[in-house]
Amino acid sequence: MKNFLSMVLLSFVFVSKCFPQTANPQQYKYVFTVAKDGSGDYKYIQDAIDAMRVYPLAPIKLYIKNGVYTEKITLPADNTDVIFIGESVEKTVITFNDYSGRGKLTTFTSYTAKISGNRFRAENITFANSAGPVGQALALYVDADQAVFKNCRFLGNQDTIFASGEQSNQLFTDCYIEGTTDFIFGPATAVFQNCIIRAKANSYVTAPNTTQGKKYGFVFLDCKIIADSSVTKLFLGRPWRAWAKSVFVRCELPGPIAPAGWDNWNNPANEKTAYFAEYKNTGRGAGIKERAHWSNQLDDRTADAYTVENIFSNANANTPGHDWFRQTSPIAFEWPKDNK
Repeated sequence: MKNFLSMVLLSFVFVSKCFPQTANPQQYKYVFTVAKDGSGDYKYIQDAIDAMRVYPLAPIKLYIKNGVYTEKITLPADNTDVIFIGESVEKTVITFNDYSGRGKLTTFTSYTAKISGNRFRAENITFANSAGPVGQALALYVDADQAVFKNCRFLGNQDTIFASGEQSNQLFTDCYIEGTTDFIFGPATAVFQNCIIRAKANSYVTAPNTTQGKKYGFVFLDCKIIADSSVTKLFLGRPWRAWAKSVFVRCELPGPIAPAGWDNWNNPANEKTAYFAEYKNTGRGAGIKERAHWSNQLDDRTADAYTVENIFSNANANTPGHDWFRQTSPIAFEWPKDNK
């Protein structure tokens, strides 16, 4: 009897703690507004993040009004299903100036924004690292899975975007990305669709760190690569790790693209494992006659597999929201009238 009563008591405690989390979902706030002029709920983005419910019952929308938000922000892994909505991409700016070697900072702690909460989405926002050409300085560190960035800008120099998370899937669509060396790098499966990518120095656009056995690494679909007038020799990528994968499909490539196109990062052994490929690219830098002999040119049949739907369709196929990558139309939310 004593053991029975103990079990009943424990069950009551368990239920009493768990039940309220879903009993009154309306008690939690699901829409926030940040405005530097004080007209919103908060003046700082991180304050709004800190006020959000973790593992929410519905997506949390954070409206960010125009302004330059000079702050280093982190969206932790338990802050899932968060949407950032900027008022305008050019005037809604999140910026900071950390860089590797500043105090105890490393490449991976130099970020302006670190996004770890799964099913994150951002639209109409600029993420910038204003440290200048001083070495590694991330504008964005994203290891969230099923993350979407639409009509966003990423400004920096070396290591602008760290697409992290060995099992993470990320989509960048209609974005602008600029940098100098390895400015798109990491182990995630990441698709860049209809993006403008600006190279500001003689260097490398990508440095994928793909894990062995993954079918896709970085895929660029219908993007336009541009280069500053000072750029004379630009490589599409080099392998940060042996099994790196980076593919450019129907992209426009500028004249400064090196004839070889790809670099082995001073390690011929990488040529046997890395997978770098192209398909029907155009522009002055798209010539393939002198491409690295170990790189690949896709045929029509192989290229058919390089679509957003095919790349992401098998990821988390049995979980709710597995078609997250199809939700790329403009966010259909109105700005909160009481905070506008």
